[in-house]
Amino acid sequence: MGEFKVHRVRFFDYMPTAIRAMAFNSRTERLAVARTDGALEIFNFADNYFQEKVIPGQDGRAVEALCWVGRRLFSAGLNGEITEYDLENLRPRYTVEAYGGPIWTISGKGALLAVGCEDGTVKMFEILEERIQFQRNLDRQKGRIISLSWHPSGTLIAAGMMDMIRIFDAETGRATHRLLVERGVAASKSKEVVVWSVVFLSDHTIISSDSAGKVQIWDGLTGTLVRTHLVTKWDVLALSVSQDESSVIAGTSEGTVVQFQFISSTVDRQEKDWVRTRTFKNHSHDVRALVHTDTAVVSGGMDTQLVVRPLLDKVEKNTHESAMRKVAFPHRSLVCCAQKAGLLLFQFPDHLELWRLGDSDGHGKPGDSLPVKRKPEKLIQLKRKGEDHICCSALSPCGGWLAYSTVTSLRLYRLQNNNISITKVSKLPKDRRSAHQLCFSTDSSKLFASSINGSVVVVALSQPECRYLHTLKPKSGSRQPVHLLVASDDGKWLATANTDCEIHVYSLGKVALHCTVPVYSSCPTAIAINPTTSNLVVVHADQQIFEYSLVQKEYTAWSRMLQKRGLHRLWLERDTPITHVTFNPQNPAHIILHDMFMFCIIDQSLPLPEAKNLLYNQMSLRSLPEPERIIHSHAFKICKSFQHLMCVSLLEDRSLVVVERPLLDVMSQLPAPVRQKKFAT
Repeated sequence: MGEFKVHRVRFFDYMPTAIRAMAFNSRTERLAVARTDGALEIFNFADNYFQEKVIPGQDGRAVEALCWVGRRLFSAGLNGEITEYDLENLRPRYTVEAYGGPIWTISGKGALLAVGCEDGTVKMFEILEERIQFQRNLDRQKGRIISLSWHPSGTLIAAGMMDMIRIFDAETGRATHRLLVERGVAASKSKEVVVWSVVFLSDHTIISSDSAGKVQIWDGLTGTLVRTHLVTKWDVLALSVSQDESSVIAGTSEGTVVQFQFISSTVDRQEKDWVRTRTFKNHSHDVRALVHTDTAVVSGGMDTQLVVRPLLDKVEKNTHESAMRKVAFPHRSLVCCAQKAGLLLFQFPDHLELWRLGDSDGHGKPGDSLPVKRKPEKLIQLKRKGEDHICCSALSPCGGWLAYSTVTSLRLYRLQNNNISITKVSKLPKDRRSAHQLCFSTDSSKLFASSINGSVVVVALSQPECRYLHTLKPKSGSRQPVHLLVASDDGKWLATANTDCEIHVYSLGKVALHCTVPVYSSCPTAIAINPTTSNLVVVHADQQIFEYSLVQKEYTAWSRMLQKRGLHRLWLERDTPITHVTFNPQNPAHIILHDMFMFCIIDQSLPLPEAKNLLYNQMSLRSLPEPERIIHSHAFKICKSFQHLMCVSLLEDRSLVVVERPLLDVMSQLPAPVRQKKFAT
């Protein structure tokens, strides 16, 4: 595997924000997740739960509820605005003021969008091709509308309020029923009950959850209470129903998710009833958002983690599909390393931090901690301008240039590391407003910025003015954003990947598209160009690895052999994607890559691991004598000594930079949970 001096970095204080709302599109199998800082994330459940898109947040934009209508995504928030998102350019498309005060909930049906407002109105909007248009108000009520649910027929709407549920006729706008919700017992009787969530089923059953800890079943035709389930002493914050309406899940402020199923309560009974069947405890804090897919319970909340818990009666037990998944960190890199200068750039939503790595004395044996000669030093903290959060950033390999972009502006800075100064480059080409991805050339002479429709803008770097050179455009008609952008070390090639799984390679000498890699069904999560062989290495969300020769315009013999033999089962069953690939310049056969829980060196000169071989065999190989070690060695050298990896990069002096963000550090910074269950209580 080779020996490396490792800079173990733990001073990147990245802190994910809480999950506030979720919406699942069953047709496209996309999950939209809204966080408390206003950022939105799109996960592709059909592609190994890959986080394929991120729409950055904005100061003052707090998303309270999300809703899919076809392939269009809408949100509403306590700022009183409804927003539709541009999922191709990763920004809000437009915002409409509802004029009803803060909006607590949003729900769509057909060509109509209903929002529940603070002033007691349910406002109906018509969804047009380009915008939404206000249609009318339903009967105004005396109190805020907290939750909404359409009847599957689209003719009725149930609205959760304070102390009651209202049923409206969607066509006339009249309130037809009033369902009074009981308050809590004893001291809590004086407190109003908040109906946090309602679900309207096709048989006119209404299921509600409230702040008194109850899940209640109602007959929507007669307006009568059928059954009450006391789930907790605290709030039941969210409900979600399965597509076939046979199962409902409820999320509580204790961090539990409770499942109810429509089944016979005893073996000999024919009649079905809503019966509490399972309780899942996968969160430490409030569960604020829930989605019930065909096979799993998806939950998120204050502890920032997205949890996918497969239901064992819907999937085969003891398989990869039955394993629980937790998404704790982004599926993209927030760290940039200047290999020549020994600098690190950390990206936060509202600022960037530039650090100089420390230095150590002497040498040691593997596993030794070397004495620190010079401590790591924070050189610059750069606050962003405006309200929009940072969506991407880059640091040049020489450490002399820094760039970042929001959805509205692109900014470039010149750095002087000797006297630690930063100067803004004021004269950028006028039409360079923003970028999805940024990348510098290895010689730091050019900046590449991915723009709309998959194009890449090339800018020549100089002071005090930077010059626009040209725009590289793909021939395909895809309008999806570029999420991966990488330049070759020799300055000949530039590769891009988009969320339509297309990979385009441009010749920087000819300023033209060189080739398009054959499209594979899974989205690329990391790409890199080998500086010695000019081979493009691509890793996909389903963990497959391909190597494509840019000179021959075909897959390499090693890649064909890998696909023919197949990857090891344990490699394919990993549940976090590879987010970075790099190479060892002194050994072109070494590919260095990492996910959240391990980094791996693939030695292309060694045989591939057989299905019966140990994949994680580094510790066992150490105990073997040299001849046997050679026999049992295989290409995948995996190290799990470091956890929750944000970046693994190789510096010019062959030392390795490993940036960790231990999950325990994140959890320790969370606010105290509402209720901590103690033993025997």
